[in-house]
Amino acid sequence: MIGLPLWAAVPVALLLVLAGIVTLTGSIGLLRLRSFHERMHAPTMGMTMGVFCVALAATVIASLLQHRPIVHEWLICLFLFMTAPVTAILLMQSARRRQRKRTGADESK
Repeated sequence: MIGLPLWAAVPVALLLVLAGIVTLTGSIGLLRLRSFHERMHAPTMGMTMGVFCVALAATVIASLLQHRPIVHEWLICLFLFMTAPVTAILLMQSARRRQRKRTGADESK
């Protein structure tokens, strides 16, 4: 089995640990924050930064093992970075509409 050189294994391990810490922090923020709008920010940021760190680590490992640049992981990141903010915006707009209906506010404003 071909192993990674130490100069590559250490940064990859650090990136994966950082991804876990950032994702865990986002999950804790989801549990600790009170309102729906506050809860939207922490997991979205945790997911984005976590995926970025994992993709960077996977790119380094795959490129070293294949002896050529491998960038397939960045397509996954691109799709996540495009869809995560749109999903968050749509969820927040839906929550605002539900809140307005509950309070009886006029939705035409």
